[in-house]
Amino acid sequence: MIKIKKLLPLLVLAVVIYSCATNPFTGKKTMALVPNSDLFPTSFAQYDQFLSENKVVTGTEDAQMISRVGERIAAASERYLSANGYHGYLNDYKWEYHLVDDPTENAWCMPGGKIVFYTGILPVAKSETGVAVIMGHEVAHALANHGQQRMSAGMLQQFGAVAGNVVLQDENDRNLFNQYYGVGTQVGAMLPFSRSHETEADKIGLYIMAIAGYDPTEAASLWERMKANSGGGEPSELLSTHPSNDSRISNLRELAPHAIHEAKKFGVTSFRE
Repeated sequence: MIKIKKLLPLLVLAVVIYSCATNPFTGKKTMALVPNSDLFPTSFAQYDQFLSENKVVTGTEDAQMISRVGERIAAASERYLSANGYHGYLNDYKWEYHLVDDPTENAWCMPGGKIVFYTGILPVAKSETGVAVIMGHEVAHALANHGQQRMSAGMLQQFGAVAGNVVLQDENDRNLFNQYYGVGTQVGAMLPFSRSHETEADKIGLYIMAIAGYDPTEAASLWERMKANSGGGEPSELLSTHPSNDSRISNLRELAPHAIHEAKKFGVTSFRE
């Protein structure tokens, strides 16, 4: 048991060090306990299953718009990554863009470039540029491997719980540990981790949408509509996976000029109506 106690920290350290990827937008090392070679096939299979179980909208103007914006965002992502030394980064991506008939105000991009927009979010998006704001943000999560990082963080959280129960011999100590570990790691680590991903995706998404030819100054307006639609019922930022609407709107306004400047590097000096 003593040997196990001594080895646990070393095992955790070894796992983290040898299971890292590089975020192509920040250059920072990120956790990658589940490699994309395993993650992508699972993602693709789940996406196909989702489409088979839901009503996919095809042939309409809205469906065509989703595909059009998706293709432009994907092309802009490729341009940005190649220009910054990440040639071939998207080789394993299998882009798909689908509109699903569902009143939920949501959209998402799975690892590997599998995108779904729900019809319920289109009135909030209001325009093609609004769709590009949402699309850029969701694609940014995939490009920065946020899903992979969340899975890795969850695995470490579970490993920590097991390790604590192995190390602590006293039953009362174990009970206290189990009582506080989940809440402590959730509020002190997992939720801030998730909020940082949202803020990062906002920034990356603005850059990508601008390079794709969409006005990044419209992002703040979109989130003002999101805020109005929420009816002011959002939870405390401290207990949320997302930044508050006000924080997000302020951040997007501050980032928009930087996105415009970045787009100019790619020859984009005006934006689509």
